[in-house]
Amino acid sequence: MLEVGHFIGGKRVAGTSGRAADIMQPMDGTVRGKVALASREELRAAVENAKAAQPAWAATNPQRRVRVLMKFLELVQNEYDELAETLAREHGKTIADAKGDIQRGLEVVEVCIGAPHLLKGEFTDAAGPGIDVYSMRQPLGVVAGITPFNFPAMIPLWKIAPAIASGNAFILKPSERDPSVPIRIAELFIEAGLPAGILNVVNGDKEVVDAILDDPDIKAVGFVGSTPIAQYIYTRATANGKRAQCFGGAKNHMIIMPDADMDQTVDALIGAGYGSAGERCMAISVAVPVGKETADRLVERLIPRVESLKVGPSTDSSADFGPLVTKEALARVKNYVDAGVKEGAKLVVDGRDFTMQGYENGYYMGGCLFDDVKPEMKIYKEEIFGPVLSVVRAANYEEALRLPNEHEYGNGVAIFTRDGDAARDFAARVQVGMVGVNVPIPVPIAYYTFGGWKGSGFGDLNQHGPDAFRFYTKTKTVTSRWPSGIKDGAEFVIPTMN
Repeated sequence: MLEVGHFIGGKRVAGTSGRAADIMQPMDGTVRGKVALASREELRAAVENAKAAQPAWAATNPQRRVRVLMKFLELVQNEYDELAETLAREHGKTIADAKGDIQRGLEVVEVCIGAPHLLKGEFTDAAGPGIDVYSMRQPLGVVAGITPFNFPAMIPLWKIAPAIASGNAFILKPSERDPSVPIRIAELFIEAGLPAGILNVVNGDKEVVDAILDDPDIKAVGFVGSTPIAQYIYTRATANGKRAQCFGGAKNHMIIMPDADMDQTVDALIGAGYGSAGERCMAISVAVPVGKETADRLVERLIPRVESLKVGPSTDSSADFGPLVTKEALARVKNYVDAGVKEGAKLVVDGRDFTMQGYENGYYMGGCLFDDVKPEMKIYKEEIFGPVLSVVRAANYEEALRLPNEHEYGNGVAIFTRDGDAARDFAARVQVGMVGVNVPIPVPIAYYTFGGWKGSGFGDLNQHGPDAFRFYTKTKTVTSRWPSGIKDGAEFVIPTMN
């Protein structure tokens, strides 16, 4: 039986709280192991280790800090397959998808190798008579990240890499549902030369989350998860004087114009709507065809594709997607489908009764497809986080544009069209943080920033890219004048450049 504790002071440590949770294997419903749930005291031990180690790490020049990242990248490549299999077994996604999870995290690590450049300040020579002005970026100290189950490698790496490259010490609270990969990531950073105490992993539930939010030595908190929890964490963290960037739920639309390439569109919807069983914050969950003819063609093409989706265990290389993460998640998604039927949406493909031969206790569900979904319906308003795609028909382009603009969430959106003018107008006017043009999942590349608008994001700065270095550092500006040429006597007026 697997036993997962914490990673504090450069090594694995057992939990001491007496509390633990099961680590499930979604593909067959078996218990894979136990994960310790930390107490406030255990969190405090991690903070003390981080505080002790951080000053020396901050004093290490950025070029030497990023050498650790370069070595880490090499070490991950040596056990890529093992990490992906572990991730797939604990999350439920296919191994191929798990490899993508790891790779998107590594791409941010690669960008952070440019930290010596990204951390440079500014300098103005002779800003006034004998006066120079310059700025410098300095680390915050101890910072923390609270990350979700659906990307147990990618999102921790999005937060760890820029934080430690900037000279901070980092405390990670990953999801207790799939904790093995985050712990192994911490071990690999130590093997790569990261000093003990700079990266700590503390597993737990709400008790340790609240301890992070209340701890006076933690200067910043990043979070990814549902919107209600994002709001809670942002409010409590900022009330305690911390910086916070919190990313919440999503309801990502794809607008399909009449001139769109329908083959390309259907392929995009199938992958973006049903990949990873829909457990992605960037999944397309709403298709908005413009005009009746477009809608009829789209649904006609989608039905056989959804019906033929191959659902299988995480280890099946031919599966399109695997099980959901927990038995509770499966029940929740099925309840949403029930609600859609009750509200009058047309369930044209029903995957609720899917079972996997030989894996009857796994958390499987086939793809579901709704047509004639209305904006007032629960399945449209709320994030389902499962293999369910809703078709909302729009009479024209303006009606289609209003749907994402008026929705509570503003994470990602896409338009499929051959018309450059329509695409340009859409990108300019849509009130959503990340936009795809003939790209179904518009996750920005690692040197741009990732973040949603409205109920999908709380805080002024986004994840990865330049914003990450702004978030994990504070700017100090120095105005310098040396004695030569300074007049005698006090000056009582405010300094100016005259």
